[in-house]
Amino acid sequence: MVPAVCAALLVLAGCGFFYGAHQARSTPSAANRALTDAEETTRVAGDVDNALARVFSYTPDGLEATERAARSVLAGRAQRQYTELMERIRADVAARRVTLSTQAVRTGVIELDGDSARLLVFLDQISHRGKAGTTSAAAQLTVTARREDDQWRIVDIKTR
Repeated sequence: MVPAVCAALLVLAGCGFFYGAHQARSTPSAANRALTDAEETTRVAGDVDNALARVFSYTPDGLEATERAARSVLAGRAQRQYTELMERIRADVAARRVTLSTQAVRTGVIELDGDSARLLVFLDQISHRGKAGTTSAAAQLTVTARREDDQWRIVDIKTR
């Protein structure tokens, strides 16, 4: 009788552990590759950092080059947002001789799922306006990126 009870308890315990393991694998955090795929997480963060630095750094004489760079790293809504922004500031950049330098100082991948990623990015920006001097500012963005042709492209940008 005692061996049968022990066997039954072992079977029940095994079923409980199996169920617990299934629950752990089924949670949303287990599906988030940002927590498990360090190589791809590092890659998407680096690609997005470089893209943001390229499109949000410009000189009065280099706006065309900056906009060409934007076309290669932005897509979808982010491309439309960027085009609208540049249309609004183009005259001011030329008239006031504005130079902007942007650098990502901290990036965290919130979610990585296949060919889509969401990131939180902290930027430092330094602007120089003609003879007016230098101003620095910080920015915080939530960025959505999508992998296209083995390159991460930014498809949405939201300020926080």
